[in-house]
Amino acid sequence: MEYTYEQLNKMTVAQLREIAAGSGQDDLKGVSTMHKEKLLPLMCKVLNIEIPHHHVVGINKTGIKQQIRRFKTQRDEAILQKDKNKLREAREQIHRLKRELRKHLV
Repeated sequence: MEYTYEQLNKMTVAQLREIAAGSGQDDLKGVSTMHKEKLLPLMCKVLNIEIPHHHVVGINKTGIKQQIRRFKTQRDEAILQKDKNKLREAREQIHRLKRELRKHLV
């Protein structure tokens, strides 16, 4: 049976191991101890399934990443100064910017 990456990604580790065992591929031997993070890319490679690549569209990714780095330095300074308000603000800004990046993933 032909599988897509999305179908395999939704399956449990037990289901993936069952498919790997039933495929008869030599490259898929020893998958009984693998975790899903390692098993899924290996199965995609052996079964010639393309893994989709996510990229950001519609916003300035570099600028947002630079802002995140600045807020992380502010966060570290706030931790050293034990300033809870600055720490909370920096963490909120980091969280907001990361969510913005995730929203624009395609």
